[in-house]
Amino acid sequence: MSEEVIIYHNPRCSKSRQTLEIIKNQDIEPTIVEYLKNPLSKNEIENVLSKLECDISKIIRKGEADYKELVQNNPELNAEIMISAVVKSPKLLERPIVVVGNKAVVGRPPENVLDIL
Repeated sequence: MSEEVIIYHNPRCSKSRQTLEIIKNQDIEPTIVEYLKNPLSKNEIENVLSKLECDISKIIRKGEADYKELVQNNPELNAEIMISAVVKSPKLLERPIVVVGNKAVVGRPPENVLDIL
């Protein structure tokens, strides 16, 4: 594969580990971004969203306590507030996300990654 493969990865997440294994089984050595250690900026999140062709509400983890604190109870809830919450609390980002060129997928289920490899 000539295009760089990037995985936004949480090594503690089984789906993220399974997705990484699928990528490596395709003889691809991806760039691994541990987004909990190296949080994404607002611009990086917006870039990933454009490649996913979705809005932030599709990739924000609504079950997290930080979601309830930073997002859910905000009376002015909008995309900017949700993106800011992910910047502040990276664990709110759904994982894994795999980017290849101008396309991206969420690895849930992990086999989704095959659609862009």
